[in-house]
Amino acid sequence: MAQSWGREARGGGGTSVVVKMESPDWAVPQSEGAAAGAAGGKAGRGKNARQITWVLLLKAHRAAGKLTGAASAALSVAAAARRRVAAGRTDADAGAAPPGESPALRTRFYGFLRAFLLLSMLLLAVDVAAHLQGWHLAVDVPDLLAVEGLFAAGYASWVRIRLEYLAPALQFLANACVMLFLIQSADRLILCLGCLWIKLRGIKPVPTAGGKGSDDVEAGAGEFPMVLVQIPMCNEKEVYQQSIGAVCSLDWPRSNFLVQVLDDSDDAATSALIKEEVEKWQREGVRILYRHRVIRDGYKAGNLKSAMNCSYVKDYEFVVIFDADFQPQPDFLKRTVPHFKGNEDVGLVQARWSFVNKDENLLTRLQNINLCFHFEVEQQVNGIFLNFFGFNGTAGVWRIKALEDSGGWMERTTVEDMDIAVRAHLKGWKFLFLNDVECQCELPESYEAYRKQQHRWHSGPMQLFRLCFVDIIKSKIGFWKKFNLIFLFFLLRKLILPFYSFTLFCIILPMTMFIPEAELPAWVVCYIPATMSLLNILPAPKSFPFIVPYLLFENTMSVTKFNAMISGLFQLGSAYEWVVTKKSGRSSEGDLVALVEKQSKQQRVGSAPNLDFLTKKSAHIKKDSTKKKHNRIYRKELALSFLLLTAAARSLLSVQGIHFYFLLFQGVSFLVVGLDLIGEQIE
Repeated sequence: MAQSWGREARGGGGTSVVVKMESPDWAVPQSEGAAAGAAGGKAGRGKNARQITWVLLLKAHRAAGKLTGAASAALSVAAAARRRVAAGRTDADAGAAPPGESPALRTRFYGFLRAFLLLSMLLLAVDVAAHLQGWHLAVDVPDLLAVEGLFAAGYASWVRIRLEYLAPALQFLANACVMLFLIQSADRLILCLGCLWIKLRGIKPVPTAGGKGSDDVEAGAGEFPMVLVQIPMCNEKEVYQQSIGAVCSLDWPRSNFLVQVLDDSDDAATSALIKEEVEKWQREGVRILYRHRVIRDGYKAGNLKSAMNCSYVKDYEFVVIFDADFQPQPDFLKRTVPHFKGNEDVGLVQARWSFVNKDENLLTRLQNINLCFHFEVEQQVNGIFLNFFGFNGTAGVWRIKALEDSGGWMERTTVEDMDIAVRAHLKGWKFLFLNDVECQCELPESYEAYRKQQHRWHSGPMQLFRLCFVDIIKSKIGFWKKFNLIFLFFLLRKLILPFYSFTLFCIILPMTMFIPEAELPAWVVCYIPATMSLLNILPAPKSFPFIVPYLLFENTMSVTKFNAMISGLFQLGSAYEWVVTKKSGRSSEGDLVALVEKQSKQQRVGSAPNLDFLTKKSAHIKKDSTKKKHNRIYRKELALSFLLLTAAARSLLSVQGIHFYFLLFQGVSFLVVGLDLIGEQIE
């Protein structure tokens, strides 16, 4: 409604005149508009303030939750470490030593590390005392001689010895290791570039036209070659059922493949369970045989050799090997065997591994990074460009003629798979690697099992190198193939890698802290290792958050790998002992569903009388064996942890930032591994 405004105007004669003005309907008095605006502004500011307060409270709650979780984790780790120390079980206990490591050798190596640690602590105390005296660490010897006192004279003598004798020798050794480091890094970079080229060009092995693959649904049984499938196992009651079930479910005419279950178990209950499983599948119509050796001569190689001596093997053209924890997909044979068709010089077709427990704990995640790089880069590049790579021992198809031509399985090393691959390569056979064909398996979940596995994998190649070096030189293969075998395959990747990794980062780097006249540049300590770790992790991009733990853990494992390499090269200790990697029996969800369906079907058909008894007995044995498991303390890793932490403290006197952080985190990594806080934790 319109409002009237009034104002009084005075004329010149003093009379008053009232002027009235009509305001429009949209007009608002200034006082009311201002009041309304002020009220709205206050309400908006109040609302925004409350919103900001709630957001801050929510963030504070989340931060408090994370801090609580971190504190809880830290307390759990501290409690586990306390229990580990209180238990007092170390790697010196009976049965805890890795294969290939005698008690005398282990004691000498640990004694060396302990003496080195004590010396480093003494030098740290001397340097701290000198620093407190105001003597700069780079002070000249004549300046020190001018200072009176016995300690000054002794410290001057120590500085002179460092300058004249120790520093030149240490710098020479450091430069040599850096050179080896650069060569190995260049090899790693070339492999990555080769993998990139394969990806960009879409290069992969393709079966020759006419080979029977997964699309040949109308092909008769006569079109499929005869295949022998072998499953070697030894006391692996956790995984035998799922592996036998997966192999017996292969999509291949049953009349054209035979399964051999090669049992080397020395436990009667386990052997009975495996035999019972074989008999169940025999009743299902699968051609499967059970073989048991009482005397386990030659371990896995002897087991396979014994099986190949059977008279009926001559009726088969190919042999497939699956370890006890491997679960091939039903189309495995249809995706691998066709690659032999029309390629008479192909002796091996290798599939890659995938892992059902790769996310189980930090240890399995770090293993997954390593093995993804091994298959995606190393095996694929060598298979495409060289037609040669190390046989992985399982998930591979061999032409039986190639095995026989190469001399068959030999028990002379603990890496029978690499042995047969090298001998077949020297005979001119070619290998194919199929990166798109995967076979599920398990990773070791405990550090003890992983440590023993790595010891065997790194001592065996050195044994083999000593045995076949002369054969490589005398062979008729080309010069570049000999160069690849000797320098790249054996020396660079099996000997030089563990040597420089342990020597450079665990020995030389700490020594340069106490002998500052010898130096390791920052790019050696930080930048190149970080780059190499980044390249290693590219095939497993989901593991990128673990790049720092991966770098530290690889250096930590260099102790075991270096020890194994020396043991195999110089035949120290019981280097031919074979220890089966412990399995947990984990399956993927699909495997569990298939297993339930299979058991339901078998229950309808019928089962053996003593199956329930054997199953209960197996569960009881498994429970007892679980109780016997425990974590240990690893003395070498702990000694190196204290050595690196001492060197980190010494580096603070030299104001070396990158060196300090590297030594600190690497020392903590050794401490975690030394207390067995990585991997499976047993109460």
